[in-house]
Amino acid sequence: MLFDVLSVEPRPGYILDLKFSNGEYRRFDMNPLLRMKPWNRIAAPAVFQRVRVVYGTLVWPGEIDIAPETLYDDSVPLNDSRTDE
Repeated sequence: MLFDVLSVEPRPGYILDLKFSNGEYRRFDMNPLLRMKPWNRIAAPAVFQRVRVVYGTLVWPGEIDIAPETLYDDSVPLNDSRTDE
C-alpha cells in the first residue's frame, strides 16, 4: 500500500519527521543514504533543510527526491502528539 507524504520537518542530524496520508507520523534517518548518489549532494545541513513535499514525496534542490514507499518502509513510528522527540 502506498501512502503519500503530507508534510516534512527536517531535524538535526539528517532526520526527517514525516506525516503520511494514512495519518501516521514517522521518523526517517537519511544518514545511510547520504553516502550514495544522488543524495550525497544534499549532505550539507543548509541544503538538507530545504526539503519540500511535491506530489506526495520529498524533493530537494536539484530535483533530488526519494520514493514515498522507501520513506514509509524504512521509517519508525512517532506518536501523534509529537512528544517523543
